[in-house]
Amino acid sequence: MDYTDRKKILEVKNLKQYFNVGKNDEVRAVDNVSFDIYEGETFGLVGESGSGKTTTGRAIIHLYEPTVGEVLFNGKDVAKIKGRKDQLEFRKEMQMIFQDPYASLNPRMKVKDIVAEGIDIHHLAKNDQERTDMVENLLETVGLNKDHSSRYPHEFSGGQRQRIGIARALAVDPKFIIADEPISALDVSIQAQVVNLMKELQIKNNLTYLFIAHDLSMVKYISDRIGVMHYGRMLEIGPADEVYTKPLHDYTTSLLSAVPVPDPEVERARKQIPYEPTMEGDDKPRTMVEIAPHHFVRAAEDEVAMYQERAEKAGLDVL
Repeated sequence: MDYTDRKKILEVKNLKQYFNVGKNDEVRAVDNVSFDIYEGETFGLVGESGSGKTTTGRAIIHLYEPTVGEVLFNGKDVAKIKGRKDQLEFRKEMQMIFQDPYASLNPRMKVKDIVAEGIDIHHLAKNDQERTDMVENLLETVGLNKDHSSRYPHEFSGGQRQRIGIARALAVDPKFIIADEPISALDVSIQAQVVNLMKELQIKNNLTYLFIAHDLSMVKYISDRIGVMHYGRMLEIGPADEVYTKPLHDYTTSLLSAVPVPDPEVERARKQIPYEPTMEGDDKPRTMVEIAPHHFVRAAEDEVAMYQERAEKAGLDVL
């Protein structure tokens, strides 16, 4: 993907999200993270549980007030969007799909009212008939039947509930969707269906995604670029295929070594590579350094040469 002529829809600059600041149990959930997302792309954010990826997503959509740093959406700082009209416009343009499709749907509401929440808040339908038509179209868009609109969430499977969650997010015609582990609660057979649906909708509706997950193989399948997080820090960012086949950071290599392979022979021989985070624990100042075109690694000055050597060995064009 050529980024030179692409517009940056989202810029995250030196984002820090700390909890219990100044106390003994201070948690540095996100620690000085920066990245950009370009219009029309899918940026995959991966890492183990507790790496700070969900907190990053929630800070972007302004469910949290950032401790330090900025999140710019279409050039505007989301923390400074104050008036009700501007906040409504922001919420319309940026939506979130949650991890647990059951917990994020109100069990007492019918599907038509769940999907229409955004339509009602933003007054997008002129009358009841138009509202009904919009909901039925959305349900059909995500592969459900329009007759499903009169049912309750408990009457659906996990995959169907996630489709309802996607329909709700699409109802306000957003430009940017944060998908927070949208498939981790689903059966493997259903995961591919939901991801394929998201890919189709992206093309049809010209959507931009931040796709948060811990499963690297699924992230590679849907993403244009991948960012790898660990202990609240971004360690590597690069084109999806490159990060997957030519990782530069030891943590990325370790994560990839844990991905199961659907070949019994290969799987038996697969060795997990342990990761020693000692490098991250020292006091050297580290920043994201571009080692190959659009491929960044968090490195101290005296580590850059090592990463350049790795990139060269992997056949990347070293800068």
